[in-house]
Amino acid sequence: MGELVATLSEKVSTVVRSEIQLAIAQATEKGKNLGIGTGFLAAAGVVGLYLVNVLLAAAILGLATVLPGWLAALIVAAVLLIVILVLALLGKKKFDASKKYVPAPQEGFKEDVEAVKKGMQQ
Repeated sequence: MGELVATLSEKVSTVVRSEIQLAIAQATEKGKNLGIGTGFLAAAGVVGLYLVNVLLAAAILGLATVLPGWLAALIVAAVLLIVILVLALLGKKKFDASKKYVPAPQEGFKEDVEAVKKGMQQ
């Protein structure tokens, strides 16, 4: 019986160590992929900003064919200001809404502890 318990203990220990090593390897791979993906998204964002600048210049040049250049630039700037204000107001609204609901993380932890206790009793 003693040998059986010792063998069982050794096997459980080996399985736990193997699972931990597997979890570390998976987390490392996931972190690597997340890092590379983040880099690509950041690069896309930078190129997207250049695209916006080109489109704004095209809008100004297009308006400049029928209006003076300074007025075309001023009109595009006014439109951008309106877009900025709308986005800022929407962001503030969402930010304020997020403050209203604060979940209690203790509740989920209590449920987990109760489930473990029930499992140990069986």
